[in-house]
Amino acid sequence: MRSIKIIGAGQAGSEAALYLADKGFKVQLFEMRPEKMTPAHSTGLAAELVCSNSLKSTRLDTPSGLLKEELRLLGSQLLPIAESCAVPAGHALAVDRGLFAETVTRLISEHPNIELVRTEISELPDEACILCTGPLTSDALTRALQNLLGEEQLYFFDAIAPIVAADSLDNAKVYNKGRYDKGGADYLNCAFTKEEYYAFVDALLQGEKHQAHEFESEFFRGVDFNYYENCTPVEELARRGIDTLRHGVMRPMGLERDGKKPFAVLQLRAENRDRTAFNLVGCQTMLRQPEQQRIFRLIPGLENAEFLRYGSIHRNSYLNAPKVLLPNLALKKARHVFVAGQLSGVEGYMECIATGLLTAKIMTEGIGMLPPETILGQLWRRLTDPDATNFQPVNANFGLLPALEYPPRDKKLKKEGLSRRSLDALQQYLGE
Repeated sequence: MRSIKIIGAGQAGSEAALYLADKGFKVQLFEMRPEKMTPAHSTGLAAELVCSNSLKSTRLDTPSGLLKEELRLLGSQLLPIAESCAVPAGHALAVDRGLFAETVTRLISEHPNIELVRTEISELPDEACILCTGPLTSDALTRALQNLLGEEQLYFFDAIAPIVAADSLDNAKVYNKGRYDKGGADYLNCAFTKEEYYAFVDALLQGEKHQAHEFESEFFRGVDFNYYENCTPVEELARRGIDTLRHGVMRPMGLERDGKKPFAVLQLRAENRDRTAFNLVGCQTMLRQPEQQRIFRLIPGLENAEFLRYGSIHRNSYLNAPKVLLPNLALKKARHVFVAGQLSGVEGYMECIATGLLTAKIMTEGIGMLPPETILGQLWRRLTDPDATNFQPVNANFGLLPALEYPPRDKKLKKEGLSRRSLDALQQYLGE
């Protein structure tokens, strides 16, 4: 097998295409954008980031940091590209989303072993392929999958946060500071008084929202909202209690200003290297655009904010992976079709990249199950566990890993120990 089709040029598809092409395989990479757009994408670029521009922490005492190091050992193609497009974000790997997508697209377009085909695929191919059409798989291909699998797709809804122009912020009110002064002052902070915070929460609760039928296709109208927890809209979090936000994403601890702790703090994260645009961290929303202008301008420092992108809500579809996938991540009812990315049931940019790399290595190198001490090995097991019930999207977390035999009491040291054990196990596995 020297020729492989890949459907979808998101994170997983781009990773798989570049990896396979470098190994000498002829790759046909199919992407329907820009001829047919999705409700969340704004370009036809490969590997476009439609939600946050953060690929999460790089620290080895975090699961996302460990996953990155495992991917580095396995030969990830997109990880070094992301690092070359990084913007300041403390201990997190955040990227200039435009530069990142443009770089990936250029490398794909210029690679002699990759043919980038701009067309929608509505049926599964008869030959070997990797299916990584993502959470916004087209209605036609979704129907084809349902007809093949003989059961309903699972689904949930995802929200993205607004982006505002840096030169529209009130510099007298916003201030640079990393939480507890760790990782540098890469974030801007908007401090609330008690009165300002409760006025903001009240506005969120009263704000007018989009209705599902206004942004979902006919195929998905009438379904109930089922949010993935990490992407719950800010107004839905506010409904859980008036203090939910200030004890969660807007917690003020470690963000004192002039020695005083604010009542609540909203952080802004740079969207690009020039720091001309900032993302409202934790403000995923399904509010109508006029309501977003009115409500988010109640945030101290954002009174005259210019919105470069409004928040939005969109469908995220995924397979009931343990029921429909073989241990090698191929469909049980179409063994030549391998599944990667969010469609396979993982959540997160790096997790999508990881499954793209995994499927490429499985198809061409016959790589076996990774050691149980590795976080990627455990993600793989979670997707193919035949005893799983009530499957939900999974991301990298230390709870997936077996406990240390002699865990230290210090939590940070315990996590670092889990990471060191994982990398040792993976290096031994690869050496063998």
